[in-house]
Formats: sequence, structure tokens, C-alpha cells
Amino acid sequence: MTGAGEGADRPGEPWIEQILAAPNASTLVGRIVVDELHRAGVDTVCAAPGSRSTPLTMAAADHPTMQVLSQLDERSAAFFAVGRAKRTGIPTPVITTSGTATANLHPAVIEADTASVPLILLTADRPRELQRSGANQTVDQEDLYGRAVRAYRTLPEPAFEERKLRATRTAVARAIHTATTTEPGPVHLNCPFRKPLEPTSGDRPAEWPPVWSGGTSGRADGRPYVQLTAGRRELSAVDRSKLVDAIDRSRSGLIVCGPTDRPAPSRDAIRGLALSTGFPVLADPLSDLRWGEHTGASGVTVCGGYDGYIELLDRYPETVLRFGSSPTSKPLRRYLAAAGEDGTRQYVIDPAAGWREAGFRATDLVVAAPTPAAAALSGRVDRAPGAFHERVETLEASYWAALNDQPPTRPFIEGDVLADVAELAPSPATLMISNSMPIRDLDRFGRPSAADLTVLGNRGASGIDGITSTGLGAGSTTEEPLVLVLGDLAFYHDSNGLLACDRLGVDATIVLINNDGGGIFHMLPVAEFEPAFTEQFLTPHGLDFEPTAAQFALEFSRTADRSEFRELFAESCGAEGTQVIEVVFESDQSHAGRDALAASIQQTLAAGSSGRHE
Repeated sequence: MTGAGEGADRPGEPWIEQILAAPNASTLVGRIVVDELHRAGVDTVCAAPGSRSTPLTMAAADHPTMQVLSQLDERSAAFFAVGRAKRTGIPTPVITTSGTATANLHPAVIEADTASVPLILLTADRPRELQRSGANQTVDQEDLYGRAVRAYRTLPEPAFEERKLRATRTAVARAIHTATTTEPGPVHLNCPFRKPLEPTSGDRPAEWPPVWSGGTSGRADGRPYVQLTAGRRELSAVDRSKLVDAIDRSRSGLIVCGPTDRPAPSRDAIRGLALSTGFPVLADPLSDLRWGEHTGASGVTVCGGYDGYIELLDRYPETVLRFGSSPTSKPLRRYLAAAGEDGTRQYVIDPAAGWREAGFRATDLVVAAPTPAAAALSGRVDRAPGAFHERVETLEASYWAALNDQPPTRPFIEGDVLADVAELAPSPATLMISNSMPIRDLDRFGRPSAADLTVLGNRGASGIDGITSTGLGAGSTTEEPLVLVLGDLAFYHDSNGLLACDRLGVDATIVLINNDGGGIFHMLPVAEFEPAFTEQFLTPHGLDFEPTAAQFALEFSRTADRSEFRELFAESCGAEGTQVIEVVFESDQSHAGRDALAASIQQTLAAGSSGRHE
């Protein structure tokens, strides 16, 4: 490293030596990008094979501590990275070649945008002069993802020029910061490369590096080239006083915790807030608050059955404190909308000043980080639970009692699968729950408990196209048992993602609910219109998924019996390797059973009601 300026005084480091010895500009820039990612705390990238991205992929593979997760399908790679970020909060950059490979990232980009998930997109590109020239595998990748990314930047074209290299390092450092701070989300770095793409002799100047080589070798102390500081949005003294006064004046209130991929209020913070305010907590299954030791704390009521009884409440709370996005439960959303019409004050607490209340009933947007805000309020409020709290608590207990007291002869329905998963999953465990009916069934049938469950879903855009890959990506970050619950169409959509089980060594229990088509459409008014409903909405496929499992060397079992499912599930959670448990339902019968169960519970709750409270 003689002559490398600030690097000349420090001991030789093999990786820095590799950067300095790059034989061509594309290799140099690839190594610098990876070096900056490493300095920012990134230790893993997902890479889909391709020619133009060779400088990035080889740099990551050559780095002494960087893990490269090779995925053959770009869409699967992107959702896998989303899953890792959902589980850890740390982005896993995705490397792709140019052309349509970059477009295959778009569904995951949309999910990352709408769910505020940090994601770094490193798309290789052809040189600028080849644009609109008819050159092979050349498409317009400028601002490819539009407003779905937090930031976009085309890196300088590779060159042995210090200013360009400093600009490259700065761009990467800023990308990580932008993706992970107050409003997390995807950032797109478009990376043009010229041949040679491999680390072979090329355009390296005879005299390199120059005396000053900070852009080449990076900062001498190993830190990112640019350090950015993000302030945490604390609850201001003025806002705190307003909220404390509002809570103190309220005779009744609710804490509503919706789905969140941002840092949710911690379980301890919600426990303290519930104790101080005397408000019940309605915890969405994706809030990270329906399960955990806080659910059993004395004086704290964490509710999970509200989807089945919320519309039986005979009055509205005066104050609602809201965290996360709009709840999964449609009855709860309707109830909150009606409460807004009745004059309920609804406070949405969001650190990024985002609007994630689709009913547009919120009266106040409080810009603050959830955990500090909850802690600040709980230290200054001291209210005893009132009649409204007692009513919610009674309905919650009655709902689960009514569900448990159903005759054993009642039909086995899809919701039972989710109830059993929540009950029988190991503690701790990571659960990935698909959109459509599975997440709705977990919302209605997933009883709160002290189990340490991390429940994830792709509720940002509510797609079913990357569920398997997202779940396996989340599972790749932890030693906890991993459970995926998804429907047949979601399983079909992302069957490519199953390759990660063997290729990347991810073990899972995959619960496949097969009702031969889009069961959720039974809940829509279009279900009354035949034959269009069956032919165009249910789309029965008649697929046998056992050969799919065999194709990926996964263990497979099939059942239509609840007792047998419980046995298979418990066995799988304790076994090595990935098992697919297919639970078969006839869609019409399952939905009829679901409707009958809901009516029975409603009747029981109505009959047991002790009158209206004031």
C-alpha cells in the first residue's frame, strides 16, 4: 500500500489490498460498493446470477466476511431480502443483472415501500451510450421503480478517478442511511459497468493508487465514508401534555395496535401504557403485541378476539391511541370509523408523520417514535380501568369461551388451522402468515398468550406473490423454528421460492391450506353471480402439490382431519428439514361452517350480555 496516502500508515489489510489491486475499473467499483456496505453493517447480500452484475457478485463473494445468498429467481431473491429485513430491521441488498431481471424486483419493492421495510437494490446496467441503441439486454433503468423507492441514484460510471470513487462511496453510505432511518424503505442504486466485468486485465493506470486514495481504500478507521446521524423523534413536551390531558379527561379509551414492520411499541412500553391509562389493548396479529409475557400482566387486557365481537360494543370510547397501520380486521375498522362519526378523538402515533389510517377518521397525527411516546405517557398518567374496559374484557373472555364450547362435531374449518398454529407453535418461533384468508383467520382465531411468537406478513401491498420467499428469508436470520401458513394460490405463485430450503439451508414447517382456489372471494358480493364467480374468481386449479414438494425434496403429508393436523404440525415443528403439511378443505363447506360458527358465537355473546353500560 506504499503511496496510498492515509492508507500507507496502516498495516496491510488483505481486503483493502484487493481493492487497491483491482485490474479494471468495473472490478474496482464493485469492490468499493461491497466495502461500503460492509462498513455500514451489512453482512449478507442476495445475488441472482447474471453477466452484467459480475463485478458486484464477485466482490461480495471475495469479501472475507460477506455472505452471498445465491437465488436463481430475481423475484424470489427480492422477497427473500424483504423477509430478512422484516425479521431484523437490517437490509439485505439484492444484486441483479440488467434488463428484465430488474423488473422482477418490482413486486418486492412495492411491498417494501408500503410496509416501510429497508431494502437496497443494486441493479447492474449497460453503459449509457448503449441506451436506445438496440443493444442486447438494455432497458431504461432510470427511476425504474418511480415513487416506490425512498431514493434513486445512478452511480458514476467506473473509472480510476478519485472524485468518482468518493462519490460512489458517499452514495452507498447515504443509501443505507436512507433505507433504515425514520421512514425505512427501498433505495435503488443503478450501477453501470463496462467490460471487462471479471477481474482480468483492463484499464488500470500504470500509476495507481494516487497519493490520496480515500475514495479507493475508504476511511482508515473502518467506518463508512460518510456517517449520517438520524435523530429519534421524541414526543414533544407540548404534545405530551395534550395527550396526558386528553387521557385524563376520558372516561373510556382503547389502545389499537395495527400491523407494523417499523419498530412497534415495545411489549414493555405497551404494558406500561395499558396499566397507566386503564385502556384495553386491541392487538393485531401483525403488531408484535398479541403474544408475549405482557399479555398475562396483572391489570393489562390484551384482546385478540375483537373481530368476532367488536360490533357488539354498545358505545364508543372517547379516546383511541393508535399505533401501526390500519387493522386487518374489517369489523374493527368499521367500528373505528363509526367511533369517528360519534366524536371519538383518535391519535395516530407515527415517527415519520405518515398517514396509515385508511378510514380517514384520525383527528390527530402525533409525530413520535412509538416506544418513547408510550413510555412518556405511561409515566404521567394514572387511571383505573372503567366500565368500558370491563365491558371489553368481558366480551373478550366470553368470545374465547364460546369458541371453546362449540360441539366437537362441528365442521373443521380453515380458521381452526390458524388457531392450532398459534396454540401449538414452539416458543420462541417465527410465523409467516399469508394474505387473503390465513391472516384474517389468525386475526379471528389466534388467541393471545404468553408465547414468544414473532408473526410476520406482507400487509404493505397485501400481495400473495412472494409469501414463501419472504418467510424463508425471515427464517434465514434466526435459529428459531419457522412456520409458514399460506393458501394454495400463494403456494403456487411463489413455488420458485422453495428452492431456498435446500439451496440456502432454511428449514420450515409449511402449512398449505388447499381449498382449490381463491377462497376469500366467497366473502365478496360477486359470490352470488354464477357461473362468472366460479370460472373467473374462484379459479379452481385442481393441482396436486405433492409432486411440487417432491421436486424440491421436501417431506409431504396431506390431511383433512383436525386431530391429525395437530399431530403432524407438532411433529414437524420438532423435526429437522422442511415439511409441507397440506390441509384440504372443500371451499363452500368451509365457508358455510365459518358462517355457522360466527352466528353461534354471536348468539351466545348476545344472550350472555348483561345489559348496556353507561
